[in-house]
Amino acid sequence: MNPTGSQWTYEAVQTLIALAKEGAPASVISLKLKRPISEVRAKIVDLGLATPAEA
Repeated sequence: MNPTGSQWTYEAVQTLIALAKEGAPASVISLKLKRPISEVRAKIVDLGLATPAEA
């Protein structure tokens, strides 16, 4: 896992955007990117994206 506040690579951001647009929940994106879910949620908000509500 990356420490909280670590830099986002271009590739990681593109993956996050693609997964969010596919409708993947933040928990799934977190696992795929190996980042804490709080970091993923914060980046989603920063990018102005939306993900489905968690189950």
